[in-house]
Amino acid sequence: MSEIDLTPAAAARVAAIATKQSRPPILRLSVDGGGCAGFSYRFGFADGIEADDIRAERDGTTLVVDPISLDLVRGSAVDYVDNMGGASFRVTNPNAASGCGCGSSFSI
Repeated sequence: MSEIDLTPAAAARVAAIATKQSRPPILRLSVDGGGCAGFSYRFGFADGIEADDIRAERDGTTLVVDPISLDLVRGSAVDYVDNMGGASFRVTNPNAASGCGCGSSFSI
C-alpha cells in the first residue's frame, strides 16, 4: 500500500487551480489539532517540496505531506468531489475512528 494517494479527479483539480494561479501543481495536506472531531485537514498550495515531505504524484501533479501529519493520514486517498453538497477536496482516511458531517475533521 502506498503511504498516501491522490485520485485522478483531485490531480486534475489541483492542475486547473495551479494553472489559473500560475503556481506549481503541488498540493500540501497537513493535519492540525482541533476541529469538531479532534483533528482537522488543511489543504494549501506549496511553492516547493521540503526534503522530508512524503509525496504522491499523479498526472504531473504532486501531493505532499509532512512526516508528522503522515502518521495520522497514512494509507489515505485525497479526492476532489463536486456534487450538490458543494465542491471540495476530501480525505478518505482508514485511520479515522470517526469523522464529522463537514468531512474536514476526524478523530483517531
